[in-house]
Amino acid sequence: MERLTPLLEASGLTLRFGGVTALDDVGFEVGGGELFAIIGPNGAGKTSIFNCLNGVYRPQRGTITLEGTSLVGRAPAAIAAMGVARTFQNPGLFSRLTVVENLMLGRHHLMRTGFFSGMAWWGRAKREEIRHRAAVEDIVDLLELEPYRWSPAGLLPYGVAKRAELGRALAMEPKLLLLDEPVAGMNLEETEDTARYLLEVRAELGIAMILVEHDMSLVMDVADRVLALDFGKAIATGKPSEVQHDPLVVEAYLGGAA
Repeated sequence: MERLTPLLEASGLTLRFGGVTALDDVGFEVGGGELFAIIGPNGAGKTSIFNCLNGVYRPQRGTITLEGTSLVGRAPAAIAAMGVARTFQNPGLFSRLTVVENLMLGRHHLMRTGFFSGMAWWGRAKREEIRHRAAVEDIVDLLELEPYRWSPAGLLPYGVAKRAELGRALAMEPKLLLLDEPVAGMNLEETEDTARYLLEVRAELGIAMILVEHDMSLVMDVADRVLALDFGKAIATGKPSEVQHDPLVVEAYLGGAA
């Protein structure tokens, strides 16, 4: 695949907790529209990278830039407003709200009308509500959530709940989407459906994505490039087929040479 202009650049990321080094001089870049995967055994530092990218952790050393603007030291809400959205391994939907209402929450930072004008639902507030609901309906169509649109999130099947969480992140209109184990706990059919949705999101919306996932079949099928970590260090970066057969990656996963 032709290399794209970097949207996100991370360099020299080092994160320590007391005497434990979670990340050790890790660097990578993600191009616009690229689907970039991060793999590694448990404890390799994958989630730590995500937490640095969206402002939950602040690395002791290193830089992170989105379109040339530094993310280090910014609050998670500020980073979200800059165009970074994240899904989590366990869906964090509001169980008593419907799917559409949960997706509308993803539009919150894009809304400009105040509480009282919104409550009156008149003029600018009404026009804004209609515009945001139209955007949400596009996501419902893209992720095939129509049968569940008015269902309370707490009653959704697990796979559908994960899809709705993806939809809420897309409702934020992100430039970069962080996907934290999007197929964890899914069966084979749900995993294949999720892979299809991720590819459709990239094709339709052109959003760059960083995927953290243990399902290597999914990673090899959808990722453009892969970064492999082990004990907080980057051990390989490249195309999926290259990383899959890298001796250091094989050793990290299997404990010995292939």
